[in-house]
Amino acid sequence: MANTFIDTARILVRSGAGGNGAVAFHREKYVAAGGPDGGDGGRGGDVILQVDDRMSTLMDFRYKRKYVAENGGNGAGKQCTGKNGAPLIIRVPRGTVVRDAETREIIQDMSGDEPFVLCRGGNGGWGNKHFATPTRQTPQFAKAGLPGKERTVLLELKLLADVGLVGFPNVGKSTLLSVATKARPKIANYHFTTLFPNLGVVFVEEGVSFVMADIPGIIEGAADGAGLGHDFLRHIDRCRLLIHMVDVSGSEGRDPVEDFETINAELREYSPELAGRKMIVAANKTDILADRTLLDKLKAHVEAQGLRFFELSAAAHMGVRELMKAAAGELAHLPPVITYEPEYVERPPQVDTSDPLTIRHEDDVWIVEGPWLQKIMANVNFSNYESRNWFDRMLRNAGLFDRLEEMGIKDGDLVSLYNLDFEYQR
Repeated sequence: MANTFIDTARILVRSGAGGNGAVAFHREKYVAAGGPDGGDGGRGGDVILQVDDRMSTLMDFRYKRKYVAENGGNGAGKQCTGKNGAPLIIRVPRGTVVRDAETREIIQDMSGDEPFVLCRGGNGGWGNKHFATPTRQTPQFAKAGLPGKERTVLLELKLLADVGLVGFPNVGKSTLLSVATKARPKIANYHFTTLFPNLGVVFVEEGVSFVMADIPGIIEGAADGAGLGHDFLRHIDRCRLLIHMVDVSGSEGRDPVEDFETINAELREYSPELAGRKMIVAANKTDILADRTLLDKLKAHVEAQGLRFFELSAAAHMGVRELMKAAAGELAHLPPVITYEPEYVERPPQVDTSDPLTIRHEDDVWIVEGPWLQKIMANVNFSNYESRNWFDRMLRNAGLFDRLEEMGIKDGDLVSLYNLDFEYQR
């Protein structure tokens, strides 16, 4: 189980709800009419993603799928504000791409060191101290806190490597990684020895190094899910340079040119952009070469396509240094490792507004409450004009303003909706 590589996960996250405001009044000997002193509720805890370089897989999310932050505490008398809910920090491997589970749009690429707030906690409700006015000296009401935000997301690990080793199984990728770096991947003479990607750092010379990934062997049909398929093709998405390794020994009766073209076809099928990435071709196992014509045929075929060609034997440490220096030279002229820009656009929640809202009239304040109102207010950006207009339409379509007018609301009366107050105007 310790060696199981998990590179996708689906989890549900929920930020904490805000605490409720308190209804309380000052009580002190010799102080008459002390007035309201109910404190505000605390803010709910955020759900925060943080990169942890000690993690290399999404294994931690295999069994735990639900993550909930702490709720804010309720307010109390003596103007005591409730305790803010503690944030929930979810640690992920560097290179984790976070997607919306429904639309599959990218929310965030966790490739940097900055934490990312995935769900903000609900605001705390106001205590009755906020509602005291010269004409309303003993308000008997406070506000409930807003609920936290809930969302389901997909976590997808895409390795952050400069160079990706691609090729059929058992062509020597793991051996090359072990020789060129300090990585110690499992190596054996059978197909699919590598069941999960391995990373290593190649030190070329002082001030020149790069990260290289040994990607599990690609087979024909991988782009359609055959073999390890998409599970590991995604890990070369970020690589700036591909080293395409081909077995030219003839020990398995294979045609190197055919193998070379088969892998390229799978790359094109999976991602044309990826197939167009800079590539170096490495003919491996030349120390046990049975037929020189296989090597010469591949070399002519590759160079005719304008690709650089290298002969090596990773097992015998032949040609490895030259290949790594060539890779470093290519990387010096290539753009940085790809990071994915967010695509996700916050959309208004789908809410059933058929349930009636509760309306209370306290002096000149109309207090409106209800579960669906809480939900949409937790998702409205009141600093955004379009978001405010959408909120106004929701209230009008739900018949709230008609009900208020039927109940006798007057221009200038205060309407209180959780963490929003406004003067009513027809």
